[in-house]
Amino acid sequence: MTTIDRAVLTRQVYFHDPLAPPASLVAPSVFVAVRWHHGTLLLVRRCDSGTWELPGGRVDVGETAVEAAVRETAEETGVRIEVTGLAGLFTDPGHVVRAVDGEVRQQFALLFRARALGGLPHGDQHETSEAAWVPEAEIAGLPMSPPVRLWVAQALAIGEPPLLT
Repeated sequence: MTTIDRAVLTRQVYFHDPLAPPASLVAPSVFVAVRWHHGTLLLVRRCDSGTWELPGGRVDVGETAVEAAVRETAEETGVRIEVTGLAGLFTDPGHVVRAVDGEVRQQFALLFRARALGGLPHGDQHETSEAAWVPEAEIAGLPMSPPVRLWVAQALAIGEPPLLT
């Protein structure tokens, strides 16, 4: 019997990495910064990588970016939100994501600010293993990809105009 060694495909984030595969498409996505009491921020832990990020995902055909932000946040965290503003637009061609299915896309992300309307944070156990209100002082110690750190910093920059990159 012959055993074939197969690499397990996982989602891979490349940020200004010369070894990044070329993107085949640009996919619009949304991420949401929801602040809560005492300076906490709603974050999710990804099932595939274990890294923390803001809730969000791709915009589906037939929905607006704001509708996608509300839907993705509810799906990934169990928290219902209302979008209150735009924190940034991130279109860096050096930020490439290879999905589990092998699709390689250039990230095109809208970062919204929102307020919580209700619900208790919990992971969906499909994309997110955890969702939590994280104190701002603890965010630096969490494993995050470099672009997510940039988004979180912009999300926490209250009173600043939206960042357009």
